Amino acid sequence: MSALRIILVGLGARAQFWMRVIRENPDCTIVGLIDPSEAARARALEQLPEAKASASLSLIGDLEADAVLLATPPGGREAQMEAAVAARLPILAEKPLADSVELAERYVEMAEAAGVPLMVGLNFRYLPVTQEALRLIDETLGPVEFSRFTYERWRDGRLARLNKYPLTMDQPMLWEQSIHHFDLMRYVLRSEPVEIFAKTFNPSWSMYRDDANVSALITFANGAIVNYQGTWQSNWKMPDFQWRSECARGVIVQNDQFGALNYALHDDDALTAVPLPPYEQWIDDAVALLASFVAALRGSAPLQCTGRDHLNSLRMVQACILSAETGQAIRPTDLAAGAMHKTGQASPSHPDAPSQRKSQ
Repeated sequence: MSALRIILVGLGARAQFWMRVIRENPDCTIVGLIDPSEAARARALEQLPEAKASASLSLIGDLEADAVLLATPPGGREAQMEAAVAARLPILAEKPLADSVELAERYVEMAEAAGVPLMVGLNFRYLPVTQEALRLIDETLGPVEFSRFTYERWRDGRLARLNKYPLTMDQPMLWEQSIHHFDLMRYVLRSEPVEIFAKTFNPSWSMYRDDANVSALITFANGAIVNYQGTWQSNWKMPDFQWRSECARGVIVQNDQFGALNYALHDDDALTAVPLPPYEQWIDDAVALLASFVAALRGSAPLQCTGRDHLNSLRMVQACILSAETGQAIRPTDLAAGAMHKTGQASPSHPDAPSQRKSQ
C-alpha cells in the first residue's frame, strides 16, 4: 500500500515535531509545505528536499495528495479549511480547531457537508498514562465521583522553541492548554459537562496580554465533579501537576502530565505505582495520533477525536469565559449551534449569582 501523501500547512515550532514523526512513519510522506515565511520554508526544505514548498494555499489544490495537516494557530484558519475541503482532502488539525465555538462549528459543518474527515490533534488521549488510568477505572477502582485537577506552570512564551501567538491572544491558557485538560476530563470520565462555574485572571507579573490563569468547578452529566486550577504564569519556574480522582473503591493520583501514575484502594496504607512504558514527550503521543488518523483513512478503524466531538471541549472553554464575565454558572450545551456567544447572555444555572467581570 502506497504511503499517505500529506501537505503540511504551517512550519513553525509544532511543525518540527510533525516533520520528524511523519518522516519516521513508513505509511506517510510529506509532499507539500506551506508557510508565508520564506525562512520557514527554506528550513523545512533542508529536511524534506523532495517536497514542494509554497507561500500559497493554492498548493493544496495543485498537488496530488491524500491529506492536509494544519500545524497552524487556531485564529485565521478559514482559508486553510476552505482550501482543504474544496480539494476533498481529509484534515488533521492541531487543537484547538478554532478560537471561537461558532467558527469551529462552521468548519465542522463545512467538512461534514463535503464528506471530508476532520480529526483534531488531541494527542493527550494517546498518552500511556491516560490509557492506564482508563484501565484502572474499568478494572480496579470503579467510576470517578469527584477529582481535583491542578496544572501549574511558568510558561516562558518568549522561548524560541515555543509559538509566539499565545502571548497576544485572548484567554491563552484556556484556548491553548486547558482545552487539552477539558478533553481529557471528557475522555476519562466518559461523560459531558453540564455546568461550569469559572474565574479567569492574570497575575501582575504575567507576560501574556490576556488571562493566563483559570479556576473552574465543572459538573458532568454522570454526576462527577472536577475542581480545576490551571496557570501558565505560576511564579516559580518548577512545574507542578496533579490529577487526583476519587473513585468508587479508592483513588487514582497522577503526579505528572505525562506519567507518574499511582493508585490506592480505600484501606491501602500507601499508593501503588503503575508501571508505564518508556515515553518520549511530544513524539510518542503524536506517533499514536498519526497512526490513528492513517488507520481511519484506510478504513481499518473509526475516526477518533473528530471535529464534532471536539466542539464539546470548545464549549467548555467558552463556558469558562462566559462564567468569568458574568459571575454565573454556565451550561455548555447552551452554547451549541448558534446560542449566545461572548455576550454573557447564555442561560445561567444560578441567575441570582452576583455580577462579576473578568480581570484583564
